[in-house]
Amino acid sequence: MTVRIYVRASTKDQDAKRALSDLIGFSKGYDDSYIEYIENYSGTKLDRPALTKLLNEANQDDILLVESVDRLSRLSQDDFAILKQRIKDKGLRLIVADLPTTHTINTGMSGEILAVINNMLIDLLATMAKLDNDKRRERIKQGLANSGYKPSGKKPNTTKHNRIRELGSQNNMTKEEIAKAVGVGVATVYRVLKDT
Repeated sequence: MTVRIYVRASTKDQDAKRALSDLIGFSKGYDDSYIEYIENYSGTKLDRPALTKLLNEANQDDILLVESVDRLSRLSQDDFAILKQRIKDKGLRLIVADLPTTHTINTGMSGEILAVINNMLIDLLATMAKLDNDKRRERIKQGLANSGYKPSGKKPNTTKHNRIRELGSQNNMTKEEIAKAVGVGVATVYRVLKDT
């Protein structure tokens, strides 16, 4: 058995390792062997590099240790159901540090009842994490709208656009070749040439 510690923060500005030392100490109660999986990636995305690596490397009866459910998921209910099935298919035991009912292994009837309760609690906490994320995003949008802020978007690179027009007017290069020569995406080439 290996304890697989998963820590996550949403952006590169946040410290994903913030809870790592506490979780390493916590993991010693289960096994001295642990592996860290650290990433700065949105919890609203089902497919995350470090989480995918953890699931690929995990073995039956390993422990997936997270600080809280929201570090594992801010997913929609459908995506969270997929993630739970992936965890189940790998035979992982999910332990959530701030959810004490997940800490102990119980067998028999009491173990089965506790497993049902844990599943309900984890589902509830995952739903609350998703709702919290949605509310926060909505409040940010409302705050920006109330302040009169209007995002201006990305400004066009006139130098590159002029070069695209110049190369396009020569009629001797494909749009893909123009994109590569100028260092832009093909969609940009199509958009610029369409506007000329």
